[in-house]
Amino acid sequence: MKICDIIDSAVSYDRGDPKRINHFMKVYAYAHLIGIREGLEQREQDILEAAAVLHDIGIHNAEMLHGSSDGKYQELEGPAIAADILSALGADEDFIQRVCNMVGRHHTYHGIYSQGLQILIEADFLVNFYEDDMEDSAVASVKSRIFKTTEGIRLLEQLYEEKYTSLG
Repeated sequence: MKICDIIDSAVSYDRGDPKRINHFMKVYAYAHLIGIREGLEQREQDILEAAAVLHDIGIHNAEMLHGSSDGKYQELEGPAIAADILSALGADEDFIQRVCNMVGRHHTYHGIYSQGLQILIEADFLVNFYEDDMEDSAVASVKSRIFKTTEGIRLLEQLYEEKYTSLG
């Protein structure tokens, strides 16, 4: 199983929704870079990248079943879909379980249990800061409370050098 197969499956699942596809592709790119720069071992990197591609896979079901794309509903609906995709691609059970755990916690900012989950959350925020046009004070708060990796902080400061570097 290769990351391109996971991406192909996620694109197929989200077909007709370029906003969602573009979002997960950007999160994947940041997660890939942060993971490499933070020195993740290859299996951890593979799990991180799969989770980055699949992190929002539950949005459509969340909207359909709960009338909302709120993070708690994404976390509730996403893991089963991610498991189906990964299983169809021949992933082993440990891989599936670990990716699904990350998909099921990517909007839970307390009890971050692994470096991979930390990186996924930071990568998602890097994209959401821009896509959601977050206020300077909100970005500063997230940076100080949630960002922990050297590379995630470096990217945040470089992306938003003029607006956010001085905010903490």
